[in-house]
Amino acid sequence: MSERNLPDGLVLDHLRASYPDFSADYSLHLPAGSFCALIGPSGGGKTTALHLIAGFEPATRGTLSFAGRDMLALRPALRPLTLLFQDHNLFPHMSASANVGIGIDPGLRLSSEQRAQVTDALARVGLRGKGERLPADLSGGERQRVALARALVRARPLLLLDEPFGGLDPGLRMDMLGLVDEMRREAGWTVLMSLHTPNDVVGVADACAFVDSGEIVMQGSPATVLGAQDPRLDAYLGTHRARAGTPPAAR
Repeated sequence: MSERNLPDGLVLDHLRASYPDFSADYSLHLPAGSFCALIGPSGGGKTTALHLIAGFEPATRGTLSFAGRDMLALRPALRPLTLLFQDHNLFPHMSASANVGIGIDPGLRLSSEQRAQVTDALARVGLRGKGERLPADLSGGERQRVALARALVRARPLLLLDEPFGGLDPGLRMDMLGLVDEMRREAGWTVLMSLHTPNDVVGVADACAFVDSGEIVMQGSPATVLGAQDPRLDAYLGTHRARAGTPPAAR
């Protein structure tokens, strides 16, 4: 398939990877501008999917494209995406401003306009006046906000998040999800995020994909996926089935 015939949005078509004790085969179509949550058991392959998209793991076969462009042909640094991890990936010896600034220039050779861009990004995520603080002087939620500010200045259209808010309290976790969604809508990002609290996605994400044993078992709206009847989904959700986010008919 030539690049001019590739679909829009993020497309994984039997994107495969093989390891001594694990094999994966992913198929997913996420329209441009969507917010999709990856849910599934630990070790089921959510992180592997994100790493394949980012280029951190080699694909053995299949198709991976974004915005009509083949991404398998691109080195990780050239792929139009930002990947955020749960541990923030902040440099502990660098200020919040510097941690954001490396998203523009790793050497931090920033123009006055770019420094203003960093300041604006920190203010945008609620960290106005905290640019000179080190990560150790920030809370967990604030460190994640620094990472989001860096994603904002990078201006890459695809944002991947690997369980980024797992260590936060429920209220702060929902605040961060809301911030990601707000930034996604303003910047036009396409967002794919793995998480282990499935009911958090109801009312935030517009798509959901259930991953188990190295494959995307089902995908659709959060209500559709969380309400589906499937023994693997039942085993994963467990007590989540009885929470308010799951439609009563699915219990």
